[in-house]
Amino acid sequence: MENASFITTKDGDDLIVSFAIPVDEDWDVKSLTLLRTPKHEFILDEYERGVRVSSEDFPDNENELLQQVAIKGKMATITSNYRTYTVSIKDVDDVEIKKAKRILKKMNFDRRFELNIV
Repeated sequence: MENASFITTKDGDDLIVSFAIPVDEDWDVKSLTLLRTPKHEFILDEYERGVRVSSEDFPDNENELLQQVAIKGKMATITSNYRTYTVSIKDVDDVEIKKAKRILKKMNFDRRFELNIV
């Protein structure tokens, strides 16, 4: 399990939810990022559409797509077609968590992934 220190979100042409995970005491972080660009998905084949998952732990995996997000209390579980990430969000500001949940709901406009927020 990883511990996120903050979440960055973007709501525009790109929909982004990115978890910043500290890697050392010098505030260096690695990112676990969920990205969707609905505006440009029409040019993709059906099987390529959806939310891209990228992790600095697995930088060469370009075809990782989101299958499920579950947020229960201060724990986020992100499941892709390749792996499952478990992230504690206990140190993340409640406003950032609220923004992330809003963006995740927007990303799931076509119900392409399972979204469980408790």
